[in-house]
Amino acid sequence: MKIVLCLIAPLFAAVCVTGCASTPVADRSNALEARPRERVALFDGRTGAKAAWADLVSAASRADAVFIGETHSHPLGLAAIAALWDDLLAVTDAPALCLEFFERDQQAAIDDYLADVVDEDAFRSLARRTDGNYPPGHRAMIESAKALGRPVFAANAPRRYLRVGRDGYDGYDSFTDEQHRLFVIPDQMPGGEYRDDFFDVMIEGREAHGWPDDLTDEELNDRVEQSFRSQAIWDATMSGTVARVLARGFSPVVLVIGRFHVDKDGGTVQLFRRADADASFIVVSVVDKAGETLEDDDLDRADFVLYVGEK
Repeated sequence: MKIVLCLIAPLFAAVCVTGCASTPVADRSNALEARPRERVALFDGRTGAKAAWADLVSAASRADAVFIGETHSHPLGLAAIAALWDDLLAVTDAPALCLEFFERDQQAAIDDYLADVVDEDAFRSLARRTDGNYPPGHRAMIESAKALGRPVFAANAPRRYLRVGRDGYDGYDSFTDEQHRLFVIPDQMPGGEYRDDFFDVMIEGREAHGWPDDLTDEELNDRVEQSFRSQAIWDATMSGTVARVLARGFSPVVLVIGRFHVDKDGGTVQLFRRADADASFIVVSVVDKAGETLEDDDLDRADFVLYVGEK
């Protein structure tokens, strides 16, 4: 299994280990994989036991928030997520969809499309959707929400703001209220295995980031720390979006996000607990593996784990 992580390289261009929120592979036919519910292997991530699709839908419908960690660009995985969203639309009264892959300054484009102010071609242009960042699964979720009049929220912080925080968050003090509306500064940094894995992946992929070979350990650590501060802004913004949507009375609030952010108590999950300590939530992880038993290293990855096979 490959780790999927959207990284911040020098100058804060996106560097992806095996996939990135900004570059999933799309199919212009907009065709979804068939029968996704029947083709995935679903497990209780806490016990390792096989789970039924109805168990997943029931748990998600009863939660305030549902964090769905996708494997970017996986056709069956995205189709399964779209199917789960459709099922929640069918059994809940006030669901809302949040997407990592749209930045908060694109919210008006989403709203205009949902309200038929613009057609799909104009929406794609306004929201900077291309064949590379709007795969059929994402499109299907938005189309289902549009058909039933459900809201969709751009969850993420605009990438252009991330470089400001590389040396600390004081650089944002002079920003206007309108700028601050587009991102959230974490009041506490994520930690634990999430932080350790981030550092490991960044250091292992140092060549991809264009970092010189002669950096000392201290210099290398400083660069990773800068990147982690930006990663934490993404986590805080996305968790803050979910909390804000919950406060408006929607439930369940479904966030579709790269699974590195939510697997094994990832950064977005950690910061959501701080944003709304009283909210109930479940985490679903879509993993690019095949098998009829849950592997040991996937135990406690999430509340539910879906094996969707290799890409």
